[in-house]
Amino acid sequence: MAGNGDRAETWTSELREQQAALGTDLGPADPAAYTMRKPIPEPMPTDRHGPARIIAMANQKGGVGKTTTTINLGAALAEYGRRVLLVDFDPQGALSVGLGVNPHNLDLSVYNLLMQDDITAEDVLIKTDVAGLHLLPANIDLSAAEIQLVNEVAREMALARVLKSIRKEYDFVLIDCQPSLGLLAINALTVAHGVLIPLECEFFSLRGVALLLDTIDKVRERLNFDLELEGILATMYDSRTTHCRQVLQRVVEAFGDKVYQTVITKTVKFPESTVAGSPITTLDPASSGARNYRQLAREVIAAQADR
Repeated sequence: MAGNGDRAETWTSELREQQAALGTDLGPADPAAYTMRKPIPEPMPTDRHGPARIIAMANQKGGVGKTTTTINLGAALAEYGRRVLLVDFDPQGALSVGLGVNPHNLDLSVYNLLMQDDITAEDVLIKTDVAGLHLLPANIDLSAAEIQLVNEVAREMALARVLKSIRKEYDFVLIDCQPSLGLLAINALTVAHGVLIPLECEFFSLRGVALLLDTIDKVRERLNFDLELEGILATMYDSRTTHCRQVLQRVVEAFGDKVYQTVITKTVKFPESTVAGSPITTLDPASSGARNYRQLAREVIAAQADR
């Protein structure tokens, strides 16, 4: 996708022009009016698990909802009877914190799993309060791995080696990537089957998507021939603003069916759930955020069933 950068610049320029010229609403407030294409089926119960589909949550722009999506999509998938492993692959450890784990108190983390041959996934694994939802936690030690892996043979395959032995035990593995396109992110893209891109409904986010798509193309060509774009998830949608509607409309026009029908609406419940160290599906099961992520889980399960 050599023209990704140019296309993103075109999108953002058009949005700026529209905002400057129009003071009126461009379309309906309900995001479903832009994204809904077909009914989303209820998942069938399952008593068989694995091998897992590995999905990397990636966007080099921070604050777009990667960690929130990893936690709550994982919890919603577990509610539907799927076994889910969450991998915290960000040295900030936000995923671990969001599930009530203090990164500073960890004796073992993903770092040890990557760098020490005598450490197994079972040594590091934490069972969360959500049945069927497990976590490989991280802390600041992981930042050293990016430096230490530089001189390793097949350095892009370190995470793949770690997950190979446990992939068969889960239905989904969700990797929360750090907001960069460094060696850790390349490791996640190398092991992943698909990339889910959370996209904040804000026009500066469009350029980040273009750069990430270029990286996905390069990884597909050189390291992981099966890597595909899992989908683009619109997050932080505020129906009260014309700007959010414009961005959502542009994203759907550009990516079509690759945009999830589910749109994550903005709510104060998300930061509250982070502070509580609990998924929103547990903290406030009836909230709009919980409903959004359950619908997204149904989409993800349906897409897996269609493959």
